[in-house]
Amino acid sequence: MSFVLIVLNGASANPPAPARITIYGRLTFLSEPSGMRSSTRKAILAALGAACSLCLDIPGTALAATATTTFQVTATVQATCLISATALAFGTYTGSLITATSTISVTCTNTTPYNVGLDAGLATGATVTTRKMQGPSGALLAYALYRDAAHTNNWGNTVGTDTQSGTGNGSAQALTVYGQLAASQYVTPGSYSDTITATISY
Repeated sequence: MSFVLIVLNGASANPPAPARITIYGRLTFLSEPSGMRSSTRKAILAALGAACSLCLDIPGTALAATATTTFQVTATVQATCLISATALAFGTYTGSLITATSTISVTCTNTTPYNVGLDAGLATGATVTTRKMQGPSGALLAYALYRDAAHTNNWGNTVGTDTQSGTGNGSAQALTVYGQLAASQYVTPGSYSDTITATISY
């Protein structure tokens, strides 16, 4: 255990720096009471140390004054959108009209307006109003994509004309793509497919 004794060298207009003397001491329990806990031993030592500080008139370690300051925390949120989609599967076609759907998931920052458009696909000569899947030997199977369940509003890629608009709310929003495979197309049997690119503008 140690203590610091501060010695002042008299009073003057320009007093010298106080001298510091460190006093070292040891407290030994010659006969420690039976069952004395470590916490009790520590409490006794702390009490003795405090008493010695008072005897030497040494100030305690408590801070006498405080000072404060402030600082700013800032950030800039940029408008952002994410988009994903599920596959649209018509299944087996036997010449009768078939409908199917796909779900486009849009997540945009809150209050961010957006438009989602669908391109024409990959088939040669296809447009957003005459989409086609490609099959064996270049055979084509026509289909259409709509924004409504009644299959009347074509889904294209011109903002403000045939795209789907919305406003972000910070959470995922589901947009349904309504697909329709027209009847009476007796093309070469086999597997047909196309790839549509969905683009979100914001």
